[in-house]
Amino acid sequence: QVQLVESGGGLVQPGGSLRLSCVASINIFSFNLMGWYRQAPGKQRELVATITGGGRTNVADSVKGRFTISRENAKKTVTLQMNSLTPEDTALYYCNLKTTRDWWGQGTQVTVSS
Repeated sequence: QVQLVESGGGLVQPGGSLRLSCVASINIFSFNLMGWYRQAPGKQRELVATITGGGRTNVADSVKGRFTISRENAKKTVTLQMNSLTPEDTALYYCNLKTTRDWWGQGTQVTVSS
């Protein structure tokens, strides 16, 4: 059983920043894709950003230029730096790890509101 533990969510004003972190309970390797997804109320879960072991990233157009994904395999961690947040970024953010299947964290709430 793999556990992914997210942290760093919270309430922030528009224009503010948050940093989300996710720690895996197992060793992660360069061939494991990791990423962040989000789900807003009444909407489907959507991809935010993914990163390969080699550092290649795939970032959603809606957050490109504002969000940055990174990972440290030795620390079993993937991080999402979120800047210039808007109310449209409000959602439950999930960490994802791909092995022979998808593993998901429990989610961390991000609320952008004045």
